[in-house]
Amino acid sequence: MARSVFLASTDRDAVKSIVALGLLEELKRTYERVGVFRPVLRHADGRDHVLDLLKTRDTIETDRDARVGTTYQHFHQAPEAAMEQVLERYEAFKAGCDFVVVVGSDHTDVPGGAELALNARIAANLGAPVLLVAPATRWTPSQITASSKLAASTVEAEHAQVVGVIANRCPPDQLEAVRAELATLDVPTGAIPDSRIALAPTLGAVVEAVGGDLVSGDPAALGLEVLDMTIAAQEVEHVLAHLTPRSVVIFPGDRVGVLLGLASTQGDDDFPALAGLIMGSGYVPDRPVMDLARSLAGDLPIITTPKETFAAAAAATLVRGQLDLSSQDKVEAALGAFEEGVDGRRFIDAIEAFRPTALTPLAFQQSLVTRARQDLKNIVLPEGDDDRVLRAAAQVLELDAARVTILGERDAILARAAALGLDIKAANIVDPTRGDLVDHFADIYAELRAHKGVTKERALEVIRGSGTYFATMMVHTGMADGMVSGAKHTTADTIRPSFEIIKTKPGTEVVSSVFLMAMADKVLVFGDCAVNPNPTPSQLAGIAIDSAATAAAFGVDPRVAMISYSTGTSGAGPDVDCVREATQIARAAAPDLALDGPIQYDAAVVPAVGASKMPGSPVAGRATVLIFPDLNTGNAVYKAVQRSAGALAIGPVLQGLRKPVNDLSRGALVEDIVNTIIITACQAQ
Repeated sequence: MARSVFLASTDRDAVKSIVALGLLEELKRTYERVGVFRPVLRHADGRDHVLDLLKTRDTIETDRDARVGTTYQHFHQAPEAAMEQVLERYEAFKAGCDFVVVVGSDHTDVPGGAELALNARIAANLGAPVLLVAPATRWTPSQITASSKLAASTVEAEHAQVVGVIANRCPPDQLEAVRAELATLDVPTGAIPDSRIALAPTLGAVVEAVGGDLVSGDPAALGLEVLDMTIAAQEVEHVLAHLTPRSVVIFPGDRVGVLLGLASTQGDDDFPALAGLIMGSGYVPDRPVMDLARSLAGDLPIITTPKETFAAAAAATLVRGQLDLSSQDKVEAALGAFEEGVDGRRFIDAIEAFRPTALTPLAFQQSLVTRARQDLKNIVLPEGDDDRVLRAAAQVLELDAARVTILGERDAILARAAALGLDIKAANIVDPTRGDLVDHFADIYAELRAHKGVTKERALEVIRGSGTYFATMMVHTGMADGMVSGAKHTTADTIRPSFEIIKTKPGTEVVSSVFLMAMADKVLVFGDCAVNPNPTPSQLAGIAIDSAATAAAFGVDPRVAMISYSTGTSGAGPDVDCVREATQIARAAAPDLALDGPIQYDAAVVPAVGASKMPGSPVAGRATVLIFPDLNTGNAVYKAVQRSAGALAIGPVLQGLRKPVNDLSRGALVEDIVNTIIITACQAQ
């Protein structure tokens, strides 16, 4: 899996591109395939100086569009869809990299705090640690540290993690003070000195800003950096003492003495080399004067502008320089400043040691899609006459997360899909009431149920009479890898054929269910919330062990809490005694499993409560799998958490069958059906 880091600025003018450039050069010493990804672009047309700048320095050969998540406009119009697009494109790009430098947005669209929160939310969904870049040009050392702490709290509130802080563009006289202040933070820090050359505007940009025209000098010099600006409103003898290297001097065009005096300084070792001269008010001296000025100034650019002197100076002052990799001076200056201010290896070590502690619902869903795509499975949907099922099938096919078989009359299904505007042409559509498969399945079913007196005639009635039996037979014979049903059928209609045909795994006492509860920053597994009303202690122990296995299969480290109204030995009675006995049975059957109980819900999931009520427990306060004592409790709790905490509930996921069959609620939304199909495809792997 590729490693990554997310660069986010705490405020305007942080210039993350300098940090990104320095990190890229450091990373290329260790990693072969280092790529730059830009999650959000400001311009809908795709223009982005930062991306164009950095992609020339990484080591990934790919289309520019593959490096882009979405735009501000998309986030404004459809934030959830935009976030999904960012994550999907990032996962695709990351697949070709060893390391990804994610460069966050630039504080050009919304206020600082809101923009940082957006970047932190993206980082949390990408599972990337955040490297904060703080501007040091406008703040004191203590203010830089305070703002960095505030920014870190914003990041953590969005369930992302800060892995380091770098103050950029530090004034030279404050550099050591900034470093000392940042050293009080509990993450690696750095302080990059301000590099005037790296961020200086070119003379050409200044000329464009003042609406000027080049009347003398070398046009190539327009590409050189301007390091300073001087207004010459006095006679030339008063101006000479204020000249600085690579400055542009702006003065009224009718000041011929200033023009000739400044021109004569060029080539004289006692005066600095200027970047250019700008004459205001649109005035150009007579030809003899200009000829003399040209002979004195040589290649020094002389520009005329229609703006008055101070208006031209104001326009020039607003020109912001950019890091430009076509300028070797800028590149060397930027890299030199980074190396002076940052121990790159220390930051990379911290990034490599990072392990995400949060798993967002969107990231979990994307992980399921990614896993499903690795080995496509065929999932049969017996309810082809339900619009929700058709919509879900179309989405799964578009995601390329599974192959889909839909049961129903072919022409009717295709007509309904067309009416709904759905593309399901890649789906396999099978009529469960006619054809050779009906007779074939009836033969198999009659043989399987012969001990129950089922004849061939009765078997034909069963297979033709219920799409769930036909679909289950497809799974049994290997024509499909799993089944999803329940949008119209009851749970019994969905599960009964599986008991009769597919049967349970060896050693499974009861088929049970779990819900994968995707919280804001983690995934919990709740069981059993859909199948067994009042499990015995033995059955409850089996549900706990099966639920732990399901959790592990979906990347959740199983720490099992046997939930009751009492914790430890504090309570007694038939209900808590049942949970206590189930805990003992499960421990004996799976001694290596982290499992504890009886335990109350709050003691299971809240660290402080767990430490108080069950100190020393490997589960208390950090449970990931919660086993409820009965269906009444489990179903009520999962719905309460789903609706009150805004959790994404995926399931029920059935466990204990030889092959995956999953049940839907008859009130299932299209998203629920999509998730269940993908879960079933993953189970089938």
